[in-house]
Amino acid sequence: MSFSAIVKEEMSEVISSARHCQLAELAALFEFSVDVGQTVNGHFFIDILTDSEPVNKKFFALLKKTYGIGSKKELDKTDIRPVLEGLRLLKNGELGKSLGEPVHGVLLKQSCCRRAFLRGAYLCAGSMSDPKRSYHLEIVCDNAIQTAQLIDVIRSFDLDARSTRRKDKYIVYLKESSAIVDFLGVCEAHVALMEMENDRIVKEVRNSVNRRVNCEAANITKTVNAAARQIEDIEYLRDHHGLDRLPPALKEMAQVRLENPDATLPELGKAFEPPLGKSGVNHRLRKLSELAADERVKHGDL
Repeated sequence: MSFSAIVKEEMSEVISSARHCQLAELAALFEFSVDVGQTVNGHFFIDILTDSEPVNKKFFALLKKTYGIGSKKELDKTDIRPVLEGLRLLKNGELGKSLGEPVHGVLLKQSCCRRAFLRGAYLCAGSMSDPKRSYHLEIVCDNAIQTAQLIDVIRSFDLDARSTRRKDKYIVYLKESSAIVDFLGVCEAHVALMEMENDRIVKEVRNSVNRRVNCEAANITKTVNAAARQIEDIEYLRDHHGLDRLPPALKEMAQVRLENPDATLPELGKAFEPPLGKSGVNHRLRKLSELAADERVKHGDL
């Protein structure tokens, strides 16, 4: 089962105790996954547009809680007009949904109701990538009005939702891992939230370790290359100038470096009596390199 499916399974089990929140989530299901129509005889009907088990389970659970309708058979025998009126989906005596109207704002006044609405929207039209690989959560909308309302609801929780077009659909999405974690918290998918947080921590620790290892490797490579150049310069001076002709401090530095080809600058400094600081070691090695460069110019070896 994908992580997105795990999230939906958990959300399908979350049912608010307050009826106003139940209505808000039911309104999201009507908005994103249910088609409301009218027969030639004037009877309204409901068509569930998905085979998703979590959506169907939540839809009938909410109908049972709010209107006492517990099965499709009961729904088929019920006049659904009170359901639609209760959801505030009617406008001027006609179905607001058919007029392209958003869910009535009275259902989304309270923060708890907006949470329930987002949970229903994600259940019907949402998906997210596996956080072990990448961070991306999206909800597919049918039109610009639906998109604008969804973005407003998400942003009411200080989450930076964005939108884009994909063919004839609108996509509302979150890409920051922290925003997706907060969204799961808003929708009360706490188990999925903790699993994602664990994955995020493991990933961050792994990335941190890799960065440190890469940094250490780069430093080692830099030290090895620098030591190789220093030894090459000292050997050139030995062969073409003679180490005995160097000033005592530089001669001692040359001998210490030749005897300790793998040592770092601080380690070289400890070989002196009294010990020499890193800057002092670096200064003497740089002077040796400059003398080697002058010597190469004399011999035409540049």
